[in-house]
Amino acid sequence: MARFSPIGDVLWPRTAPASEITQALQGDEDCEVCIVGGGYCGLHTALDLAQQGRKVVLLEGEEIGFGGSGRNAGHCTPTFHHHALQNLRDMLGARRADRLIALQLEAADRIGEIVRHHQIDCEWVQNGYVMCASSPRKLTALKARRDSYNAAGQSTRLADTDEVRALTGMEGQYGGWVHPGGAHLNPMGLSRGLARAARGHGARLFVNTPVTGAARSGALWQVTTPTGRVHADRVIFATGAYTRGGWPGLDRSFRIMRVMVAATRPVPEATDVLPANVTAHDGRGNILVYKRDEFGRIVASMFPRLRQSRASMLDLMTRRLRFHHPGLPDPLGWECIWTGELDMQQRTIPRLYRLDEGAVAVTGLSGRGVPTGYTVGKILADWANDKAEGDLALPLEPLAPAPPYMAFAPQIALRVYEIGDRIIEWRDGQPRRP
Repeated sequence: MARFSPIGDVLWPRTAPASEITQALQGDEDCEVCIVGGGYCGLHTALDLAQQGRKVVLLEGEEIGFGGSGRNAGHCTPTFHHHALQNLRDMLGARRADRLIALQLEAADRIGEIVRHHQIDCEWVQNGYVMCASSPRKLTALKARRDSYNAAGQSTRLADTDEVRALTGMEGQYGGWVHPGGAHLNPMGLSRGLARAARGHGARLFVNTPVTGAARSGALWQVTTPTGRVHADRVIFATGAYTRGGWPGLDRSFRIMRVMVAATRPVPEATDVLPANVTAHDGRGNILVYKRDEFGRIVASMFPRLRQSRASMLDLMTRRLRFHHPGLPDPLGWECIWTGELDMQQRTIPRLYRLDEGAVAVTGLSGRGVPTGYTVGKILADWANDKAEGDLALPLEPLAPAPPYMAFAPQIALRVYEIGDRIIEWRDGQPRRP
């Protein structure tokens, strides 16, 4: 049984331009690099290599953007989800980490350039990202975040309560961290646009073509599908959380964590919600992140607790929004509700696996896919171009299963964050928040 929510539940395929990639593989194809997976990682890699004149074939088991690249909440925040920048240097070594940090921090700007250059219709808006402080003491952590990102070349700032209200319309906040480089978009529009751009540069892309295996055949790799084969010098698996077969054990290198995304009906009358058209993060442990789409919908996301019903989660999301925006219409009118799947592992940064000579895989984007897909695409293109292993922005590791505790650790962490928020509210004498 598929664990993925139906793509038909998702807003983005309905409002994005139609996909131009509709052909399944039939017969044999020869190329230099075969990419498995039609999400951001695979598409950015295909576009980068095709622009360099490399012969590329990309195989997607469903449709372009079927996975997280077509169903995420539409935020492009060029930061790291869990780790402070110094943590990354401690983990990877300063030289490698600084390469990774540079790629990630420039990702939104580079994606914006790609969108403009290739005329990708994806509702791209780069008005900034605001991470709010839900208590006075959280401003200290945001100050440290500002200082570390600015030391790495960014121009971020702290905002006071009035500026946060002016940017987001949110009540009940104590200031926030403003990253001007943050953007938001229609994720499926970006996926389909990247695919069109890659094909325009000579890459051959095939959909409805699941990969059933890959094996050496002489000096080449033979990638097999139900309707054909691809013969390639190199193979890249970039299927992430939506991995189903293709390479033994790859689907065990991560554990799934779900995120719920919901979109309201268009509410142009709610003029106090995100008046500056930024992306907003409410600063809580179980974060509420939201934006407005081109048509005036509010699109919000949160992590559901284990076995929490969709109705209960939607009620919580509604109450959280109303806490910050008391003037929202009633009923709010949720138009689309869906879940996304995150490929979580213990380091919460992407993992690059050496499968065999000339074959690699990447998993573990862990919920920061729009900018990280660009970052990983650059790293995969470097690998395909024979960049020295020590100069890659991620280390090549042996494929290994995620530790058993990852089946429950993210949910425990979520609960700990929620309890921590309650303790801070109690200590600060705040009213209990939803």
